[in-house]
Amino acid sequence: MKYKFKPVPSEFEIIDKVKQASYLVNGNLIKWDGDFSSVYSTISSTNDYKPTLLGQIPDLGKDQALEALDSACNAFDKGKGLWPTMKVIDRIKAMENFVEEMKQKRKIVVKLLMWEIGKNYNDSLKEFDRTVDYIYDTIEAYKQIDRDSAKFQKHSGINAHIRRGPLGVVLCLGPYNYPLNETFCLLIPALIMGNTVIFKPAKHGVLLISPLMEAFQKHFPPGVVNILFGRGRVLATPIMESGKVNVLALIGHSSSANSLQESHPKKNRLRLVLGLEAKNPAIILPDADLDLTIKECINGTLSYNGQRCTALKILYVHEDIKNQFMERFSKAVDNLKFGNPWEDNVKLTPLPEPNKPEYLKSLIADATEKGAKIINPKGGISCENYVYPAVLYPVSKNMNVYKEEQFGPIIPIISFKNINEPLDDMAESNYGQQVSIFGKETKKLGPLIDILVNLVCRVNINSSCQRGPDIYPFTGRKDSAFSTLSVHDALRSFSIRTFVASKDNRDNNKIIKELLDSNNSNFLSTDYIL
Repeated sequence: MKYKFKPVPSEFEIIDKVKQASYLVNGNLIKWDGDFSSVYSTISSTNDYKPTLLGQIPDLGKDQALEALDSACNAFDKGKGLWPTMKVIDRIKAMENFVEEMKQKRKIVVKLLMWEIGKNYNDSLKEFDRTVDYIYDTIEAYKQIDRDSAKFQKHSGINAHIRRGPLGVVLCLGPYNYPLNETFCLLIPALIMGNTVIFKPAKHGVLLISPLMEAFQKHFPPGVVNILFGRGRVLATPIMESGKVNVLALIGHSSSANSLQESHPKKNRLRLVLGLEAKNPAIILPDADLDLTIKECINGTLSYNGQRCTALKILYVHEDIKNQFMERFSKAVDNLKFGNPWEDNVKLTPLPEPNKPEYLKSLIADATEKGAKIINPKGGISCENYVYPAVLYPVSKNMNVYKEEQFGPIIPIISFKNINEPLDDMAESNYGQQVSIFGKETKKLGPLIDILVNLVCRVNINSSCQRGPDIYPFTGRKDSAFSTLSVHDALRSFSIRTFVASKDNRDNNKIIKELLDSNNSNFLSTDYIL
């Protein structure tokens, strides 16, 4: 496939390069006078293919990492800081002010999403709007948690006022595929619960944080939000080695999570909030509605080019329908439109990682050498920044594409006769996030569901795997996750139950009443937030 240049519409042109010349520490946007790293898009804006320079970010090092750590520790101040002791309603107000300013940056953030990670225009809009909705939903969920806590309990002669309190300092590392939404799904609940945060944006999708830097500085007290730019290991390792981080919040690969966790000298003190890799399968039964199944499997395998942890990464198709399914599915794959993110109706877009096309081609080569065939005519056709989706069949366990999370547009298919074949594979897998099951006969679906819920954390009936709605639990077994991310669960993940207790006697009750009437304690309060 030869690279074809199409002029960039004027509204999406990168006219001014984004030079992020500062980083945020202790409430100050500190100007960086050291080395910078260039940020490129794999999307070309010239006739001859050439990556497009988008801007530059500071190449910060260990000293700046420890500076940010000190800032976050000082802002928490052993629990005495302004932010962790602030009234809930005041933290909520700060978050509301931030999101209102964030909404004003929608246009530039969406443009940078398209250029930096190749996400199509509609999906980029959805990511921004979904993130704003997530912030508002988090605020409402926190209000409800606080309402439920605005009371005293009494048991065995002890009065107790139970609330959720912050954990301390959070190191937040987000992913490139949802650099705004999934990053903020860590960052926002961590902040609103009273923690202080050190945040390093993803390698791809880093410049889109630039328009939000002043809003972070303006609406949160000094040291509460600290934003660093540079290489993850260079910055994160010394922060973790200090032992001062209370929570590691990471969405990425388990190898990174394990390495950073091992760097912490007191792992028993470290809470983990992790969203990791997955190899979500689809199981297609003989009675599946093929029209629906193909539509859902196209979306599941190739939405954002399959670069989602929730993507369908392997399809198990029953022998009785495999030929019909593969013929129709392959045709549907080849009918998908490839192009730049701003083109109308485009489904397949350039890959943001420069080395990803070569990796995908190596997976295809390994599979074909070991007996698989590319069954769609366009499969594997490539250009400088893309490999066209390859539907591979038959796939066997000795192939790399079976074992590895491809995180891209390759679709392995395995046929089965006995349902225990895919079930056994799932049980042996290192991953356990979700599964999609396609079929109609309830006598077969019922017992199958009862098994699948013990292998993964979400079973999707006649639909592709997905994260949302954000109100529902999002987690996984084995190497796929640690802790649960959803609006309500994330607030719990970044906090701990803590309470004030007093023996039920006249003197203590008088003290408690005076404390409540005087508002001398922000924690001890029965105020009801509307």
